[in-house]
Amino acid sequence: MKKEKTKENRKSKKRIVISIFSIITFFLFFSVIFAVLQMGNNKIMIGVKIENIDVSNLTKQEAIEKMQQWYEEKIKQEVKLKYQEIEETIQIEQFDPVVEIEQAVDEAYKVGRSGNIVQDNYTILSAMLTGREIELSFQIDEEKLNQKIEEISAKLPNAVVESNYYIEEDQLIIKKGTKGIQIKEEELKEKIKETYQKDGQEEIQIPVQEVEPEAIDLQKIHDEIYKEPQDAYVSQDPVQVHPHVNGVDFAISMEEAQKLLEEEKEEYVIPLTITVPEKTTENLGEEAFPTVLGEFTTRYDASNKNRSNNLEIASKKIDGTVVLPGETFSYNKIVGERTIAEGYKEAAVYSGGKVVEGIGGGICQLSSTLYNAVLYANLEIVSRSNHRFLTSYVDAGRDATVSWGTIDFQFKNTRSYPIKVVSTVKNGVVNIQIKGIQEEKEYIVTIQSTVTETIPYTTNTIEDNTIPKGTTVIEQNGADGAKSVTYKIVSYNGIEVERTLLSNDTYSALEKIIRKGTKEEVQTSTQASQDTAEQTNTMVEE
Repeated sequence: MKKEKTKENRKSKKRIVISIFSIITFFLFFSVIFAVLQMGNNKIMIGVKIENIDVSNLTKQEAIEKMQQWYEEKIKQEVKLKYQEIEETIQIEQFDPVVEIEQAVDEAYKVGRSGNIVQDNYTILSAMLTGREIELSFQIDEEKLNQKIEEISAKLPNAVVESNYYIEEDQLIIKKGTKGIQIKEEELKEKIKETYQKDGQEEIQIPVQEVEPEAIDLQKIHDEIYKEPQDAYVSQDPVQVHPHVNGVDFAISMEEAQKLLEEEKEEYVIPLTITVPEKTTENLGEEAFPTVLGEFTTRYDASNKNRSNNLEIASKKIDGTVVLPGETFSYNKIVGERTIAEGYKEAAVYSGGKVVEGIGGGICQLSSTLYNAVLYANLEIVSRSNHRFLTSYVDAGRDATVSWGTIDFQFKNTRSYPIKVVSTVKNGVVNIQIKGIQEEKEYIVTIQSTVTETIPYTTNTIEDNTIPKGTTVIEQNGADGAKSVTYKIVSYNGIEVERTLLSNDTYSALEKIIRKGTKEEVQTSTQASQDTAEQTNTMVEE
């Protein structure tokens, strides 16, 4: 009995071994056949995707072309950034994306091609059944993204105003910042990156936080403005312009200056000692700045005395400014704060979605004219923001708004020689020239701005019991908004060598506001009719 059981166990074990051997043999046979069938396959295995784009059963070249087409569409995908009434539209193309398509396709092609038959068969079957996802290396210019976020942050209502300073003749004016909201930069950047990994248009609510302005760093300010006086001169072979440098230093000790800042004030004034060298850059004349490198002209209503006055004051501030190679020009620092004490007057400005009177109104026309002249001189734009509404003096995408303490226009002299800003405002014409020495190789710059969408204005009718019934008053005319895209095209000898996306801009529609009278008046019907007609005509005209 015991012998029979042992015998039976041996037979059972033998059958198991034979079964296992058969399965292994079948699997090896199947693997060999499967591998042989795959030997002549020069296409990516079934089930393989790159960033959720199916590239299976494609050759490497076909996959590269498919991914490139996807990429071209992807970088133009619009994402809306919104906070209350502020809305900005961005495209990933603005941030100089770099994507390793060929590297990703090569990785996709290697799936199931390691050289180990068993391992490759398992990988191929796994890809067929459950899929295989390849990540695409995708990088953007973080500096440009940061710059865009800073630009949007400055436009936010109640945005934090950082402490800033400027030099007015022999005085250093330091303006204390004010608490306000600020974009949570890292959180917003993550949201933008996440959105671009999805398909379709997205809207992101801009995350913000309330912050205090940075403390005034007097030592840092001193280090930035301190200069030893230097004469201007021009050297030859090769020609080099060496502009003069005014000597600048505090006229009081650092301790005395620090003591001034201990007072609780909005503005601090520190006296300066300015030492002008014997030979200034202006004395060099045409020798240093012989050629107009970039020029732009806009027009204004010369009969508007206040606006004309503001433009003339700001123009005199920037006229003659010399920017050294590698140096950054700041409109706000050169022009300074726009105050009544500086001679500025009230003129029309946009504020809170309306046209109102504001000190210094109109000087954005000067910054916009300068922006275009700088573009034509092929200089680098460091900071530029569009207006909330379209302007009358330049096309969409060609403006540069400024606001003291929040929004600045800045450019960098990326040429080999110093440049000089020549600005004139006269008889309804604003003209700005960027002058300097031509480089060995000069390029022609063309600006191409296209309106991609028109945003119709809406009408808001308000009942007003201070106006006679039957009377309507147009408080504010409406104006359509727009979306635009602007490119800078650089050519040499008639051949395009570079095309750069300058900006994607969104301009809100300006609401039309009508006041409808509800006030009852006791008059004869004839008199009431006449008065109503006269009052309506007068108010609409105003």
